[in-house]
Amino acid sequence: MTTMPTSTIAGQGTRKRAAAGKQPSTRRDTPSLRSTARGRQARAAWILAAPFLALFLAFMLLPVAWSTLMSLTDTKSADLRAPLNVSIVGLDNYVRLFEDPTFFTALRNTAVFVLAALPLTLAAGLAAAVALDSGIRRFRAVFRVGFYLPVITSIVAVAVVWKTLLEPHTGLVNTALGWFGIDGPAWLADTRFALPVMIVMAVWRNLGTVMIIMLAGLQSVPQSLMEAAELDGAGAWQRFWRVTFPLLRPALLLTAVTTGIGYLQFFDEPFVMTDGGPLDSTLSTTLYAYKQFGNGNYDIASAAGYVVFVLIIALTVLQFRLLRDKD
Repeated sequence: MTTMPTSTIAGQGTRKRAAAGKQPSTRRDTPSLRSTARGRQARAAWILAAPFLALFLAFMLLPVAWSTLMSLTDTKSADLRAPLNVSIVGLDNYVRLFEDPTFFTALRNTAVFVLAALPLTLAAGLAAAVALDSGIRRFRAVFRVGFYLPVITSIVAVAVVWKTLLEPHTGLVNTALGWFGIDGPAWLADTRFALPVMIVMAVWRNLGTVMIIMLAGLQSVPQSLMEAAELDGAGAWQRFWRVTFPLLRPALLLTAVTTGIGYLQFFDEPFVMTDGGPLDSTLSTTLYAYKQFGNGNYDIASAAGYVVFVLIIALTVLQFRLLRDKD
């Protein structure tokens, strides 16, 4: 039997002790290496986010802060050359705003527009989605594109086309009515018809968005639930109201909030088609703020903008309370 030399055994023991002695130092170095790696990742993240942060600061945060300040001061267009002449007036601009009967007219028009157009848009979009999901089998993709096409079309182009169609003497609508012996009115020059026309146009243009989202919600309803309800004797309306509609609450909430926010900022249609007329019957709060800004009343315009902001928050909170899932 061969025996290992004592020196070899001693050398192996020395190497093991040396290796064992290095382990604690490796463990001590690990946190510093990790912190260094985290620091590099954090720096890289800030570098990548820097362009967005710069744009957000320049075009969002600073304008919001400046407009808030202007709503609390007496800033006019002439004060841009001498900003030190501006005085802080507190809430006086908001008091003056609500003492202006024109602003109350704008608020009323906006309220009528939202209360009429929002439910009509949701109902029309849901009806189109149900028809595409169950009733229409052929050319379904064509109908989807047709309903959604007005959404991606420029609102200015849509408004110009509608204005041309509604011309009292040369428009296609009154020409078609004349074929049946009906003398069509001056749609956009009559206080009875100008705002309803814009409501109809808004519903036609925006129902495509509601339809697409509702259609996705309808197609996610489990078929087993519908079959179980049918076996229990539920009719088509009961299956829709008791089974399908509750499952559409998230989609309905999404469309109601986004559409409501857009309708409260009702601006492009009256700006292009009527400039707020006739007799301020289509003047909206955003158009009122725009006109005040154009007249150099930056203080009143900023205050009107924040009134719209508060209305958007109030409507959104109300919609969440009414439409959120009860479970």
